[in-house]
Amino acid sequence: MGESAENLKLMRKIDEFHLSHPEWGYPRMTEYLRASGLTCNRKRVARLMKKMNIRSVLPKSNTSLSAKSHKKYPYLLRGLKVSRSNEVWATDITYIPMQAGFMYLTVVMDWYSRYVLSWRISNSMDKRFCLEALDEAWKWGQPEIFNSDQGAQFTSLEFTSELLNRGIKISMDGKGRALDNVFVERLWWSVKYEHIYLRAYENGLDLHKGLKEYFNYYNNHRLHSSLGYKTPQDIFLQHLL
Repeated sequence: MGESAENLKLMRKIDEFHLSHPEWGYPRMTEYLRASGLTCNRKRVARLMKKMNIRSVLPKSNTSLSAKSHKKYPYLLRGLKVSRSNEVWATDITYIPMQAGFMYLTVVMDWYSRYVLSWRISNSMDKRFCLEALDEAWKWGQPEIFNSDQGAQFTSLEFTSELLNRGIKISMDGKGRALDNVFVERLWWSVKYEHIYLRAYENGLDLHKGLKEYFNYYNNHRLHSSLGYKTPQDIFLQHLL
């Protein structure tokens, strides 16, 4: 379903606030949107945040059952010292604002090197584009552990079967703990502040072209302080078994 120009403006601001304050839930988000001069209520903000795949990183009390049950997988990365490429991969989905609408972006990233192994965009959060990104990533090998959140795309039988059939251990973030996938969260910040927010893409074709150029820069030319001022490609290739 399309959104009004007013809602698209709200969504853009929600996205900016969330990148800086991932701990905010919809009540606090609503108050800051109002303080920015935007008209909204909590119900509206909660609906838009859900549509954008945005949630507070602070875990909620477990007071209700999930709408859809799925097999629970533990979070395997806490305290784990990742020491090489293709040891851990991670994935996530984020909202991408455009001039007159929005799309969704998913990536598969190597945890150790921050190398973006594959990516896809879609106008919906259907699991298909996540499966396509995963299928493309296999050309780089496969990890021992694959981490994601508990979104329906990643808990689907089709997605988990792809991993389990290859003998890959599945790790899933605790509910409401997006920072369990911290390196992908940092990637979203970089993509948006270094590229998306500086442009106003009109259509998916232009967005795809722009992101292709950005990820080439990110992987092969952008020096990362956390990687000793080397590129993800440098680290990824150096530390493959």
